[in-house]
Amino acid sequence: MNEPPTGAARPLTLAELLQQGQLAGVTVYGPADGTAEVRAVRIVDRLDTLDRLQPHTAVVLTAGAAAAAWTMEMAVRKAWEHAAACVVVAREAGHPDSVAVLAERLGVPLLLVAGSALDAAVRIASAVAQPEAGRTALLATAARHIAAAGPHPVRVVAALHAVLPSTSVALTATSGEVLAGRATALDERSGSVCVRVEVPDPDGGRLAVLVARARSRAVGWDATLREVLGLCVAPLTAWAARERLAAERTDRRASGLLAELVARGQATYEAATPDPSEVYDRLHAEAVALGWPVRGPFMVYAVRSVAEDLPAHDQGALLTAWWARSGPGGPLVPYDGCWVAWESVDDTPDPTARVEKRLRTVLAEPALLLPAAGAVAGPVAGLAELGRAFTDATAAVRVAQPGSVVRADRMGPAQLLAALPREALRGPAEMLLAPLLDADRDGSLLRTLATLLDVGTPSATAARLAVHRNTVTARLERIRALGCDPDDPDLRLALHLACRMLLDEPRTEHDGTSND
Repeated sequence: MNEPPTGAARPLTLAELLQQGQLAGVTVYGPADGTAEVRAVRIVDRLDTLDRLQPHTAVVLTAGAAAAAWTMEMAVRKAWEHAAACVVVAREAGHPDSVAVLAERLGVPLLLVAGSALDAAVRIASAVAQPEAGRTALLATAARHIAAAGPHPVRVVAALHAVLPSTSVALTATSGEVLAGRATALDERSGSVCVRVEVPDPDGGRLAVLVARARSRAVGWDATLREVLGLCVAPLTAWAARERLAAERTDRRASGLLAELVARGQATYEAATPDPSEVYDRLHAEAVALGWPVRGPFMVYAVRSVAEDLPAHDQGALLTAWWARSGPGGPLVPYDGCWVAWESVDDTPDPTARVEKRLRTVLAEPALLLPAAGAVAGPVAGLAELGRAFTDATAAVRVAQPGSVVRADRMGPAQLLAALPREALRGPAEMLLAPLLDADRDGSLLRTLATLLDVGTPSATAARLAVHRNTVTARLERIRALGCDPDDPDLRLALHLACRMLLDEPRTEHDGTSND
């Protein structure tokens, strides 16, 4: 295909002609991608005229030339032989199914138009003579559809599909996930022209990407696509701002209600009497309206984002979307610097282990697009005790590592150390264990002491370290001789914290595996 000379208007495509509204009530048979260029119009009233067709010509059949099925079939065949752009026939002339089948088989667009074929010829000629005016009309049509769609991503993409022929459009997140539209827009096999337009968020960052993929190879069609997609940027940014504002309002309302409910419940718990006030009844009713569990016993979840490079509202949006898709249950509400949820549980033994496993599973899912840590607490009997469970869960989640879940009732030295300044603890830990460290050439004594303090007995220590019990007994004798007695109640906690402090850091001076 030859490109027009520099400075000349590029030729009109059939797709643009169809979308500009020049042909009222048109029905198309044959190829629907509309990639053919339309450079001229030829009115055919005699069949011998078909032998003199030029490529890229719109062939318009008068009533006489379209009087019989065989004459229309001949026109379609001649159009195919001469690489014409399309064949245009008035709808009132009628058309046998055989003509449509032939157009499909030969790949020649057959256009049935309302009204006179001669009127259609005049409109096509006008569009061919002024293709840029037609493109302006396409942009105006697109603007009207997009404005009617409003700030709603699904409707905006549907509007694009309505005005862009043979084009797949998708709105994707920056991660590549399709938010609205057709996934085929991302498939390189579904079209040769691909246009991407970034949609900024209300703060100027990257919100999403509009991707359009078309089969048309017409010169300049990518520029037209880019202009049309650009019309969608403002309503999509407005949609993001609206959703963000609504989410922030909802979060504030939920946080305020939860804080008030917890305060009332705490007062009731401490007084050991029910709260009969109208205020509590209102809070209870609002909780029910929000879909919150109100009948205990409850298990509590706490989730904390560790993506420090993301703004807080973006972290909240990602967490709530993930929880809505994959969360174990209950609402997810901002609370005391993190997010909490709770759900009603039955009276089965040890529900904490079950909910811990569920939270650990969902934290590992790819649907969670940011690193996060979790914690669980409970069970508690009812709403009056939720505040205490929230306190336990939020304390536990602050010491949890990314991707891990901490049970509030089983926080150990490793979790406590995570919440303390390590630089301040290293010196005291090394001083307390100095005699052991001086004698511990390979680190086995330190590991044995730490493991014993973790699991409690020499036999469990041997199993954990995969050594014989007599080996553990011999090491413990040496450890006690060095002044680090794990049975001394005054030393036990300090020894445990010191061991964990040092084991969490690399020790390069000793590389052996046995001290015996």
